[in-house]
Formats: sequence, structure tokens, C-alpha cells
Amino acid sequence: MKVLALETANEQCSVSIVDETKELYFQLDLRAKAQTQTILPMIEQGLDQTATELGDLTAIAFSRGPGSFSGVRINAAVTQALAWANDLSVVPVSTLQALAQAAYRMFGLTEVTAVLDARMQEVYIASFQLNTAGIMQAIDEEKLLSYSEAKQHIQSTVVGSGAELIQPEQTQYKDLSATAQDIATIAREAAQREAWVSAELALPVYLRDNAWKKISEQGKP
Repeated sequence: MKVLALETANEQCSVSIVDETKELYFQLDLRAKAQTQTILPMIEQGLDQTATELGDLTAIAFSRGPGSFSGVRINAAVTQALAWANDLSVVPVSTLQALAQAAYRMFGLTEVTAVLDARMQEVYIASFQLNTAGIMQAIDEEKLLSYSEAKQHIQSTVVGSGAELIQPEQTQYKDLSATAQDIATIAREAAQREAWVSAELALPVYLRDNAWKKISEQGKP
């Protein structure tokens, strides 16, 4: 089994390839909003370095949002195109779940409320707990909430770019971001259960209907 994992929903770009037990490849580009220039070359590099053909993959996993509108769209489009062309299954992974998984990977946290800055004085939020397979699983629904509303939904340690917005005293984990490593960890377990979908269901999740707001309408106070 080999899974290709892609992450562009955080305005950065990373690619990982894993098999049943280990990471075979990982590359991270920290430049903001460079995904369109970097995602395909990074995929090609990963395939070359692991001597893998696209058709050899078991599945492609991607961060399906919520997150940066353009980043989520790029991730879904690239995944769908590669999966269609190579008759591959797809594992969509919540960006909030991946953030929770990163909290476990980086800090050993087993219960978190993952919060991402959604601009316009709102955040994306959901809470997660570690299961027996080592995967952070949601214990409530993903939501798009105002800062004041989100404060009422904090269930545990707050992590992510929205942490300081709803809990100003919480600064320890505000810079935590998920990478393709976290997407790959979640997707590996899902692929072993054959919990995947077909290419046409590689769809982005925005949680906001009016995603195309003007820049002037997206600022923080």
C-alpha cells in the first residue's frame, strides 16, 4: 500500500508518501500562496524519489477544508485530476482533523479544540479526541462561528491560527499548522479500512456559502 497525501489548505504546500508502516517521502514549502507553482513539482519529486508510479498508489489523500479558499480549491482540483486520470481512490481529510493530528504529533495532546482563522471575525472550529488507533477523531461537528460563539464551543486545549482570536490568553499553540504528514497519518488508517471515495467525490469543504468576499470584507478587527 502507498498513499500520496497533499496539503495546500493552510496557504503553504506539503506532500507526503507513506506505506503501511512508515513515511517514504515528505517535503514542505513554507512560502505563502505558492501552491500553484510548487504542488505538481513536489508530487513529481516524491514519486521519483520513492520509485513510485501514480498508478501504483492505493489512494490519494488531500486536505479538503475548511481553510484558505484558494488553497482548498487547489488541493481538491489536483487530487481529483490525478485520481481521475489514474483510476485512484481518494481519502478526503478534514483540515481541522489534520490540525488536531498535528497537535498530537508535535505535542502529544490527546484532546483538543482545533480552531482556524476564517477571517471576517469568524473561525472554523471542532473538537477532537485520540482513539485507540492513534487518530484524532471528531467529537462534534465542524462549524463556522463568530469569536463570541466559538468561545462557547471550547471543550479542551485550543490549537491553531484561531486560538488567540477566541482565547487571547492562549498563545502556546496558535502557530501550529497541519502538514501532509498529518493528512498521511489519517489517510493511512482510512485506506487500511478501505474508507475512501471515488474521484468525483474529491470535493472541497468551505463551511461558508459566500466564500468570494472582497478583500476589504475579510479583514480582522
